[in-house]
Amino acid sequence: MSTKLFVGNLSFNTTENALHDAFAAHGTVVEANLMVDRVSGRPRGFGFVTMSTPEEAQKAIEALHNAPLDGRNLTVNIARPKEERPPGGGGGRGPRREYGGGRDRY
Repeated sequence: MSTKLFVGNLSFNTTENALHDAFAAHGTVVEANLMVDRVSGRPRGFGFVTMSTPEEAQKAIEALHNAPLDGRNLTVNIARPKEERPPGGGGGRGPRREYGGGRDRY
């Protein structure tokens, strides 16, 4: 059974191939993905690597957590399921207003 790892603190210069190669030294990499911003297409500084077994995943965590890659010390741990979020995004600025504020004018 494969195990997905979260990899954080990635350099914006890190490629999926470099990420794959770093983890392949510690076991079989099923998949390596860098997360990119949907709008700009720029890297977001984190990604996911799926290792073929939990043992290989643990080996990779022990070897690569806080290890340097492209000038940054990686954060590596078991990926947690994505939390459910309400649709729409919203930016976290409180309730939306349908019309502008200001004084009433008579």
